[in-house]
Amino acid sequence: MIECPEIGVLGRKQIASLAGLAPMTRQSGQWHGKAFIQGGRKFLRDALYMPALIAMHFNTQMEAKYEALKSAGKPGKVALTAIIRKLIELANALIRDDRKWSRNAA
Repeated sequence: MIECPEIGVLGRKQIASLAGLAPMTRQSGQWHGKAFIQGGRKFLRDALYMPALIAMHFNTQMEAKYEALKSAGKPGKVALTAIIRKLIELANALIRDDRKWSRNAA
């Protein structure tokens, strides 16, 4: 996160785009390709990969999100990318609001 001084200042979509986690669509005229992630700060995506794996297994909300995407037919890497995006958006919101993360009582 030290490599992302803009965190806490940008909006959800802006921070996701800065990290290279916003979907980019490929289309030209009538042709529509698959959306993919690109650009942004690759080292930030790489740094969030392992925390996303851990969150997916030990955080009930992240696990539910992952399982919902998988059951909807999304590939595992797409579902994991969604978890990474949720993590960066969560970090952005926590820093913006100057608060600490707390576990929700489910």
